[in-house]
Amino acid sequence: MKISVELTLTPLQDDYEPAIINFIKALRESGLTVLENPLSTQVYGDYDAVMKLLNKEMKVALEAVERGLLYIKIVKSDRSDYAPHF
Repeated sequence: MKISVELTLTPLQDDYEPAIINFIKALRESGLTVLENPLSTQVYGDYDAVMKLLNKEMKVALEAVERGLLYIKIVKSDRSDYAPHF
């Protein structure tokens, strides 16, 4: 089963950039399709592969901050080729 996941890591502290940068770099190194925009990062692929990656990397990211939020949305389909129709 293919999924699309949107993630937003929001550290609630000063000096937050290193945690976000390291999280995105780890996702990029996974070999999965990873797309970024200024507000979130999307990961696309097989459910088991994506969730295995996120299980590990979300924990690392949250351990790297004193306080923070991690928003996650999961869609059951690969939306990596989405293009607006307007």
